[in-house]
Amino acid sequence: MDFKQRTIVFTTVGVQEYGFDVFSVHLHPFPNATVISETRLTDGISVNFNAQFIDNDNTSITFVSDRSGSEKIYRTSNSNTAVTLCAAFNNGASLFHDRPTLRDGFLYFVSAHEPSVHPFKNSSAVYRTGSGDDDGGTVRRLTPPGFVDYSPAVSDSGEWLAVASYGNRTWKGEIQEIDTEITIFRTSEPDKRVVVCRGGWPTWAGDSTVFFHRKGEDGWWSIYRVEVNNDLDNLDSFIIGSVVRVTPSGLHAFTPSATRDGKWIAVATKRKEREIRHIEIVDTRTCTLYPITETINPNINHYNPFFSHDSTRLGYHRFRGESESGSIPLLENLGTTVPWIRMVRIHGTFPSSSPTGDLIAVNGDFLRIPGLMVVRSDGSKRWNLLKDRLAFYTSWNPKEKGVVYTSVGPIFSSPEKTVQIVRVSFNPDELDHQNENEVAVDVKVLTNEKTGNNAFPSCSPDGKHIVFRSGRDGMKNLYILDAVNGESDNGDGTGIRRLTDGDWIDTMPNWSPKGDLIAFSSNRHSPSNKEVFSIYLVRPDGSGLRRIELVGPEWSGRERVNHPCFSPDGEWLTFVANFDGVYAEPVSMPNQFQPYGDVYISRIDGTCLSKLTCNSYENGTPAWHTDGVEMAIGLADDGFHNPISGQFDDPLWLTCDI
Repeated sequence: MDFKQRTIVFTTVGVQEYGFDVFSVHLHPFPNATVISETRLTDGISVNFNAQFIDNDNTSITFVSDRSGSEKIYRTSNSNTAVTLCAAFNNGASLFHDRPTLRDGFLYFVSAHEPSVHPFKNSSAVYRTGSGDDDGGTVRRLTPPGFVDYSPAVSDSGEWLAVASYGNRTWKGEIQEIDTEITIFRTSEPDKRVVVCRGGWPTWAGDSTVFFHRKGEDGWWSIYRVEVNNDLDNLDSFIIGSVVRVTPSGLHAFTPSATRDGKWIAVATKRKEREIRHIEIVDTRTCTLYPITETINPNINHYNPFFSHDSTRLGYHRFRGESESGSIPLLENLGTTVPWIRMVRIHGTFPSSSPTGDLIAVNGDFLRIPGLMVVRSDGSKRWNLLKDRLAFYTSWNPKEKGVVYTSVGPIFSSPEKTVQIVRVSFNPDELDHQNENEVAVDVKVLTNEKTGNNAFPSCSPDGKHIVFRSGRDGMKNLYILDAVNGESDNGDGTGIRRLTDGDWIDTMPNWSPKGDLIAFSSNRHSPSNKEVFSIYLVRPDGSGLRRIELVGPEWSGRERVNHPCFSPDGEWLTFVANFDGVYAEPVSMPNQFQPYGDVYISRIDGTCLSKLTCNSYENGTPAWHTDGVEMAIGLADDGFHNPISGQFDDPLWLTCDI
């Protein structure tokens, strides 16, 4: 089948602000040592995280980096911090990797390159390279087919592996503490597995003690310990000791790493008296906690600690600092497994391409840089159209040069909250590289002020009408509006007509470039559930309503499918869906809102469903770039002060009970 090469522009929540590098501190002798300084182990390129020291080397690490456009595994050399890619994973079929450990020539890691055959069943699984083949060679799957494993930990001898396993169940939809179990097995016999207890993020002390985290009955994330005898040869007499809580109530502690003798564990903590996540060390005999990173970087979040083999060094990843991080590129190429699709991540939200393809309209992040902007398609320049105004969603008028529609007001608001559709006109001829970042615009409000929440405008291909979502009658349904004059001020219904009507939510409409269809998201199949959405198609006259079946009727009641957008030829849709659940334990990351989660495409009849993104972040608001226009991704300074600031927060569900 011959597919025309096309580009999709989308956004990812948070990751462009991260600027993570891996650092370590010297601990010996502990606890009497004073931590004064730290050593950076990675090179300041892209986002680097989730590292482990390599065997007995206290300077070399394996880690995950986004530098190639997807989460792949790298290692540092012994002589310097130059980064080399582990060739075994230089495979375009896999976009997600996590938690690498190189031990005795074996490299253990998580990958999602073998898709599940069922919706709502994640594809994260644990793999291992052959002995001596960390830079190439055979890769063996250790997770049984149909099972889901996260967060592998290798025992001191290298004989045992512990994982946080979801088993062979389908994902239930949880987005905070995912329902995993600590499961252990011999690396030589991965099919002989024993479930130890409920929990996640295991770490070994020796070969018989496993520490892990889970949320306690009192609501605090805490570290627990369990002893195992490792006698898998006789499963009937397999002995598991009592589960013992190690960290006290009153603080969150998670993502543990244990020393070989089990006397100390390093944990990330969140305390009532501070907003920052820090690394502390716990004396497992007395349950005393000792601060580490708070003494050297009190105002920076620190994540996912790990000990060296001799326990003299402690590593973690953190924001490397604004002065060293540089600026955020406006556009970035990302990898995808669909060869005829090019994925471009934009710094902003709700992108849409101009009819000529030389510009992209985009909204800000609603906090630091709100408003409406236009960006050159080569990423070299950006201009403000609406500055410092809360705006979301963008749509170009295909027949009028320099006309963009957006919705102005707070996002994620109730039907009665005032949000208005506006028409923003400007002269594209004034956009050149010598001009200032501000552009003269004419703003016309198209919806009446007392009509509630009006949002998500999409222009018809003839440029005469807009379809949008409105809460003016108490529920969020679709309406069609005059694209030039808007609705009449006298309330007589002139300039506007209702398209859908019901006690449900119809939202995020997108007009087909052929003009014959409108795609939108709706929970009309389950009106009482505001978390479940599917894609529907309807003609502009209200006829021909139908639901697009993407995953089959037995699964469709669990869909959360949003932001549908037609391809330039009207034959394909791109959208965001939750079909794969989560790829990594959410508590280990910042800004983990929900597995909202990946960008997909399908034909408009729901066939040829393909996933375009695969990572542990939240991806969203995809849009097709204009046909026939090449996007040359540039990193030129656009005149905006756009440094990577590292201003991200811990998940709200982690902090709300503190």
